[in-house]
Amino acid sequence: MDKLNGSIFKGMLTSAANHLNNHKKDVDALNVFPVPDGDTGTNMSLTFTNGINEVNKSGSDQLPVIAKTLSRGLLMGARGNSGVILSQIFRGFYQAVGSQEEMDVRQFSDALQNGSKLAYKAVMRPVEGTILTVVRESTDAASKFLEENPSLSLEEYMDVLVREAEASLQRTPDLLPVLKEAHVVDSGGAGLVKVFEGFKLDLEGKPVQAGEAEEVKEVKNDHASGYRTEFILDFDGKHAKSFNEDRFRKSLEQLGNKLTLIVEETGVRVRVNTMTPGEVLMLAERYGGFRRIQIENVQDEMNPSIIEEEAPKELKEYGIIAVAAGRGLEKLFKDYRADVVVSGGQTMNPSTEDIVSAIRKVNAKHIFVLPNNGNIIMAANQAAEVTEDKDIIVLPTKSVPEGLSACINFNPDEDVDTNKSAMEEAVANVKTGSVTYAVKDTTVEGREIHAGDFMAIMGKEIIYTSRDKVDATKELISHMCDEDSEIVTLISGEEASEEETSAVQSYIEDNFDVDVDVQNGGQPVYSFIIGVE
Repeated sequence: MDKLNGSIFKGMLTSAANHLNNHKKDVDALNVFPVPDGDTGTNMSLTFTNGINEVNKSGSDQLPVIAKTLSRGLLMGARGNSGVILSQIFRGFYQAVGSQEEMDVRQFSDALQNGSKLAYKAVMRPVEGTILTVVRESTDAASKFLEENPSLSLEEYMDVLVREAEASLQRTPDLLPVLKEAHVVDSGGAGLVKVFEGFKLDLEGKPVQAGEAEEVKEVKNDHASGYRTEFILDFDGKHAKSFNEDRFRKSLEQLGNKLTLIVEETGVRVRVNTMTPGEVLMLAERYGGFRRIQIENVQDEMNPSIIEEEAPKELKEYGIIAVAAGRGLEKLFKDYRADVVVSGGQTMNPSTEDIVSAIRKVNAKHIFVLPNNGNIIMAANQAAEVTEDKDIIVLPTKSVPEGLSACINFNPDEDVDTNKSAMEEAVANVKTGSVTYAVKDTTVEGREIHAGDFMAIMGKEIIYTSRDKVDATKELISHMCDEDSEIVTLISGEEASEEETSAVQSYIEDNFDVDVDVQNGGQPVYSFIIGVE
């Protein structure tokens, strides 16, 4: 085959989406830190799924339309840094396609190279040994091979591209010592290899099909916690006949509780509380495309899961949007002037569209967005870029304590630049720590970690591990506090008991001359989040 058209490309995209989805857990497992939220594969799969769903909805077989629709779908559905970078790769691809109804192998190669260049531009400080390296090295090497062998077919080109991508992926530990020590390759690069492999397999006449749902363990929490996941899914003609209501219901019941399932002739409506919303969506997408998805953090079924007010009728000067997971944290941000709290965080990165939707709810001239997580900043920046009628200021807050400090130092009576400077200064003066548990045995920066250990994490560094949660938290605080410390904010999560929280509070008060602010954040995964100023 020497020409790529819209119909062929659509088949490649479907195969790639299925291949990435089928291997998302393998990619998730490559997370260097052994925290229970390694979600690169899930983020990339949800991002790509949103793109292919938009392509299918368009009903078009024209290459320019498919490339444009895919780019938009990926951009709005992008979750996490890996998802954003993936969206930028295919944004660059779309730009190169232009109005061409067909592309030869050289044009296809150039389009992928353009995607690589745009992805690099999207990252403020590109790091080698990541997905960026894999896309650059593979597309450059394949392009060079094509120059030396100009008669390559599309299938032969993809064979070279996949081979070079896999070779580049295997070299990532040599570029990032943290990967070498953990004995893993880069997770984002691994996800990209799955996309390219999906392309290749489709061109070889072996398109990847959506895999069967993996067997999952029943959710331990029987109360209404985790994420309320709601969606409307339209059956597609290919998979509608294979839908079995009883089997689908049982699978959903294994993933969560408080299930509402309504089966209609053309699709299904689902509402379920689950700790793993990504798994629920992956289970459902085998049968069609999503018309609507809403994921909200819940702590109590009787309470609303997003703390927000309706946008005021009159345009106001300022608005604040924060990202947080946990009923207590959502309320806390609201108390500190946040207009909308987007449900999410380290355990479930919100998409660009989630943040855009929040922006639409705030009727203000200037809106500050606080991502409160390093893996959400790029999605927030994309949301700002696609918003044209409002002034969006993304403060690159990387933690909840940084976001709270920024809110506290916001002054509605000051101008935008003064507020931005004051909030940035406040963020710079915050130390952040957290305590969570390890999900696997590994070694990080010379420290042996065992599954079940509680890890004291200061910034991005694991400084101590213990089998005792309170012990790990005390050690973390002893590293964070010094003679210049004035305020310690202790935020307890859903896995921390009142007794454990009291023990930590007493330790701080007995050993350090600081004011202690204790808050029940109710956040999942992280027993304690600590801010020191």
